[in-house]
This record gives sequence, C-alpha cells and structure tokens, in this order.
Amino acid sequence: MSLQSEFLATLRIEVGESHFLEDGPAGGRRIDVFRSGSLIGPKIKGTILSGGSDALLRRQDGALQPDVRLTVKTDDGALIHITYRGIRHGPAAVMARIRAGEPVEPHEYYLRNTPYFETGAKRYDWLNRIVAIGVGRREPHAAIYEVYEIL
Repeated sequence: MSLQSEFLATLRIEVGESHFLEDGPAGGRRIDVFRSGSLIGPKIKGTILSGGSDALLRRQDGALQPDVRLTVKTDDGALIHITYRGIRHGPAAVMARIRAGEPVEPHEYYLRNTPYFETGAKRYDWLNRIVAIGVGRREPHAAIYEVYEIL
C-alpha cells in the first residue's frame, strides 16, 4: 500500500526575533517568535497572527527539531491553531550556509514536519481530522512549507 496525498496549502512563517538558550540536556535551543506569515491553498486562505513561536532544538546528533505553535486567522474570520514538530538536517557546510542567511536550494538538505490543526469553526472542522506532512525550505527570515494532506 502506498501513501497518497493532496496539496493542502503553502505555509509561510516569518520570524521576527530569536532568543538563544544555552545548551541543556537535550541540546541547544533557539526560540523564534513569529511576526507574520500566511497559509494559502485551494480550500483555505489566512494570515498567521503574531506571537506564535518555534522552540527549535539543536539535538546532540546535529539535527534540528522544530516545535511550533501558531494561530492562523482565515480571510473569513475563523481561527485555526496549528502545531507541528519536524526534522531539519543536512551536510554541515549546507547547514552553516542556512545559519549565515545564504540562499540554499531545498534539495540540498532535509526539512519535513507533521502539522496538526485545531479549530472550532464548522467550515474548517475537517482539518481537525486529517494527517498532514509539510515539505519545507528555509529562507533568511522565513520558513516555507508545502503542506499535503495524507489521504
């Protein structure tokens, strides 16, 4: 049995500020606070509200593990809470270029997440019952994911 998917939306998250914590038992952590962004697809269009964040963990094995909480306000006024965790890793030189804010082609590294949605809005309540995968890329001030519903 193979997985099938359908394009759900493009999620663009713009980072406003970052805070660096010292290394802890699991690794180093950077807290990115979001200033804005968007979620745009065939069945949904909205704006990311300010105040969401990513408690990004730099693990002992060198991989980065996003841990994101954000809220989208749709163009028709519904609120949708999105959470996801994921993995970003690649060759050390490529990861250094991303950290330096240089452009890096998405095929040079791995960035995936598993977003989950929560809403009380009847129009979007189908989101409460799906599994999705985000295929991402990192730009200097934004993370961008093409999000697919797993059918």
